[in-house]
Amino acid sequence: MAKESMWALLIFVAAIRGSLAGIPREIHLLRPRSGSAGERVHGLSCLSWRLGVETNNIKNWTTVPLECEGYVGHYMLGHQYREDSKVVAREAVLYAKSLKLAGDGKDVWVFDVDETLLSNLPYYAKHGFGAEPYNSTLFNQWVLTGKAPALPETLELYRELLKLGIKPIFLTGRTEDQRKITSSNLRNAGFSNWEMLILKGSTYSGTTAVVYKSSERRKVEESGYRIVGNIGDQWSDLLGIHAGNRTFKLPDPMYYIS
Repeated sequence: MAKESMWALLIFVAAIRGSLAGIPREIHLLRPRSGSAGERVHGLSCLSWRLGVETNNIKNWTTVPLECEGYVGHYMLGHQYREDSKVVAREAVLYAKSLKLAGDGKDVWVFDVDETLLSNLPYYAKHGFGAEPYNSTLFNQWVLTGKAPALPETLELYRELLKLGIKPIFLTGRTEDQRKITSSNLRNAGFSNWEMLILKGSTYSGTTAVVYKSSERRKVEESGYRIVGNIGDQWSDLLGIHAGNRTFKLPDPMYYIS
């Protein structure tokens, strides 16, 4: 190597070292001591845990690791959750606009409800952002208030789909006895029109969300509809059969539904 090239390389390395001076090596200061099942996981960060959850590599977890409660809370209440949701919704709109629709009123889009159309953040902010064990009694009391706000990004997607002539179908794990309050909450949040609102009947008691939603989507298609899109916050909203031509996964590191 020529002497001039050697000196140039040394100067470059020194400059890089100087630019890194004072920058902490920790990417994120919130580092948990345990995994989703409570066991110690050496070197696992909350950011990595959330990535594992969102990619469906971490499954069947029951609560957010206690050490990650603060991280998940900051994520959900901060700008990053909204930005991530915007990316998903934007891609869904671009996809929808690219479709060549039949124009016969049979093209539909399936929406989940909780953490998709409606946000339960006001509830989870008071209950550890998923770090507390799920309490069905308390959560159902919240549902019955009918005060869940819309997820703004999904509301925009919903409006764009209506303009395109794609009819929305709402498919939720909420039970049939919550139909009235759910309908009211949806309308008050801005979701005023839908082709179907499907709630979980007693015949699905004990079944997983994948089984229940697959069965109901099959019924939709057997009725002559074409599911051109499907969006939800849980992988169980999107897996299984009759999932639609394309699916979109919204972020949700607060709970897991199989």
